[in-house]
Amino acid sequence: MATHNLAVILKNPSNDAEFLLLKQTPPPKFSEDQYDSYVDSDLWDLPSTLLNLQHDHSHPGIVIQGAHSSHNIDLTKFDVQLALTGVLEKLGLKVNDVGEWSLFKYVEEAEFGPGFPVNTVFIMGKLLDGNQNCQGLWKWMSTESCLTWLLEVKPCSDRVGPLVVLALINDSLQSAAWTLPPTLRYQEYPPGVVILPMQSKTRKPFLTTNLVIFAPKQVSDTVGDCSFVAHGDALIVDPGCRHEYHEELKQIVACLPEKLIVFVTHHHLDHVEGLSIIQKCNPNATLLAHENTMRRIGKGDWSLGYTSVSGEEDILVGGHRLTVIFAPGHTDSHMALLDVSTNSLIVGDHCVGQGSAALDITSGGNMTEYFQTSYKFLELSPHTLIPMHGRVNLWPKNMLCGYLKNRRNREESILKAIENGAETLFDIVANVYSGVDCSLWTAAASNVRLHVDHLDQQKKLPKEFSVQRFHKTWVPFFLKWTCAYVSSRIQFKCPKLKISSLLITGTVIGIAGYSLGKKACFHLSETGKGA
Repeated sequence: MATHNLAVILKNPSNDAEFLLLKQTPPPKFSEDQYDSYVDSDLWDLPSTLLNLQHDHSHPGIVIQGAHSSHNIDLTKFDVQLALTGVLEKLGLKVNDVGEWSLFKYVEEAEFGPGFPVNTVFIMGKLLDGNQNCQGLWKWMSTESCLTWLLEVKPCSDRVGPLVVLALINDSLQSAAWTLPPTLRYQEYPPGVVILPMQSKTRKPFLTTNLVIFAPKQVSDTVGDCSFVAHGDALIVDPGCRHEYHEELKQIVACLPEKLIVFVTHHHLDHVEGLSIIQKCNPNATLLAHENTMRRIGKGDWSLGYTSVSGEEDILVGGHRLTVIFAPGHTDSHMALLDVSTNSLIVGDHCVGQGSAALDITSGGNMTEYFQTSYKFLELSPHTLIPMHGRVNLWPKNMLCGYLKNRRNREESILKAIENGAETLFDIVANVYSGVDCSLWTAAASNVRLHVDHLDQQKKLPKEFSVQRFHKTWVPFFLKWTCAYVSSRIQFKCPKLKISSLLITGTVIGIAGYSLGKKACFHLSETGKGA
């Protein structure tokens, strides 16, 4: 299953090398100066819209040349006319302003999740009159000018979106010395940055961890420099796929240059489970990680040496510079990576494609540091955020401000619950997350504990509230949560479940919950809603 978009490539009648890009509408503002003062630069991309299924087959619709010869998609099932009319209206144009249409490309999106992939139908036409008044909403661009914007980035400069890259730019670049297996679906945006979601032991709503591969197609002549902590011809970030997909990872590593760098953002299993495969396939690969991360990674995952990074180090990959960013919050040794030439920021689990990331209290997760890292990212003014779960985010400042606002709102709700008499972890979680599926409360509980510590540091807690007593309610939380969880499943999903099964389930969950509070390497990932 997939949803579909229609993207339009409109050629300039006066210059066949140019096509039309539409200024994209940014997300809504927050109506708060502390967030709205951070503004993402303008984003330009091919005009597009949702492509719905055809309900009325009585009218012939718009003729798309080449549509019937496509084996990948049957356009007769979709209301192309409605979608195309909507796209042209955004441009102030009508259908008769354009000559004949042809099917240019059909692209199936990788399964980033949550939800279905979004596949895109690209159609091409030529505007009959190139002197139309664009009113600043659109402009003519060429492949060369788009590449300049993408690969020679200046802070706060205008940006080019992924649709034009996917349709026109990636294919125009010089072929790389390496190619991924054709069975794998991935996204390459910006050019040279490949994002490949692979099945991993992460938490719902996600099922995959993004394997990020940086292998520039246009290699610079820059030579190695002693100021670089490592240099190579390709770089992999967070190989965390399940063992069932290690054969695919082997194929990927075999495709890459031998001079390989591996970068790990943090130690959680869904980010490192494939390390052992890389070590076997390429024992000469250079591993970069924070020393605290390496202490938590098992010898079975990586037994060779590594290079410790703590932030501000530079990496040279194919003559292109990437900068290591110390980004604590999710864990005490969490790292990010900035691709300097494209100004793309790989953020690990600081942000995710949907919802918000849970902080791992057992591995030094810290709410104060999380806020500080968010502001550090904002000051970098990245053009894109690349999370390890979910899609690339094209509005980085808006996303980061949304995270900050969500955290502050949660903290206010937690403080209000405490002021109204909540003293235990379960009482606070049940109050603040009453509208959230209780299966997600365990991840939320970790954030609540860190929010309480943050409130304590700010001296905002009521004097009668004991933080020490509060933290001692961690294990009782799991006993009460087990009852709430099992009860909800009886009521809504399994009313005929046998009592013996419930007792076994409850016991296992209770023991697991107790263990979570004791083990230092608890893998805590994302919740489905803002935590």
